[in-house]
Amino acid sequence: MHWAEQLIGRPYRAGGQGPDAFDCWGLVRWVMADRFGRELPAIPVDTTDLRAVLTAFRDHPERRRWQSVSVPLDGDCVLMRQSRHPVHVGVWLGVDEGGVLHAVSGNGVVFQRVRDLLASGWRIEGFYRRNEDAP
Repeated sequence: MHWAEQLIGRPYRAGGQGPDAFDCWGLVRWVMADRFGRELPAIPVDTTDLRAVLTAFRDHPERRRWQSVSVPLDGDCVLMRQSRHPVHVGVWLGVDEGGVLHAVSGNGVVFQRVRDLLASGWRIEGFYRRNEDAP
């Protein structure tokens, strides 16, 4: 059994930081701390306001610590969008051809392969790895 299976099905809640309910950044933070030993900052934002989400993550100092990578590894972040701007994030897992663990409003925590993401309307904007040495 893969460790992520224990998270699948947990509910989405705006501002949810886990372990019982998550929003997308809350899930990423929880997984990074629990599974990869990386502490990420809280980024308080109204997740129902997509413009606020876009601005908060684009302008937050944490963003400078993440480097774009072409081939994702377990624990890399996946930035996604359903429209023009990326406003959603998940965690790459290399199991079963690879896919994204993410918390989705209305669905809760799910694991989706790339083809399933596309069928759900999600587009991958990029894969990112945290540079622990960046300021």
